Amino acid sequence: MPAPALHSVSVRTARSADEEALGELDRSTWSTLHAVVPRPRPPYDPFFDERHRPDDFLVAEVATPSAVRPGGTCIAGYIRLVPPTPLASNAHVRQIQGLAVATWARGSGVGRTLLRAACAEARRQGANRITLRVLGHNTPARALYASEGFAVEGVLGGEFFLQGRYVDDVLMGRSLTP
Repeated sequence: MPAPALHSVSVRTARSADEEALGELDRSTWSTLHAVVPRPRPPYDPFFDERHRPDDFLVAEVATPSAVRPGGTCIAGYIRLVPPTPLASNAHVRQIQGLAVATWARGSGVGRTLLRAACAEARRQGANRITLRVLGHNTPARALYASEGFAVEGVLGGEFFLQGRYVDDVLMGRSLTP
């Protein structure tokens, strides 16, 4: 099935009012391809908390069809961008700690748009390096990251035991300087 044509994807910082939509998106995209925690079950924890603040997330929005909600938008994905540690010696680095794209928006460039926006935001925050961790069997995500200049910088072999098998944790990163 071809990817949907999403002509107006915009990225913004998340707002508190996005909590319900982001929580639903997070639960609907849960998969053993990327999750190391069990599938969420009700009652659900809040999406935002003291460690996951709206300012840590960039949200991709797309225009809704005029027949659905003229002039409206809906959330198509998010990416979480944070300092990897609180250490001053590590302040030049930002880390992606979560990327989700709605099933209906996959293959339309939303993930790539969010990844590029995260790199731009990391630069704006003064970072000169960006890193992430991805499960070894998550081939689609690894391909996206590699196509955007991320390189494998390490592999923690068998770091997770998921569904009866050991899965590698792959560390990827890239420079943000020209």
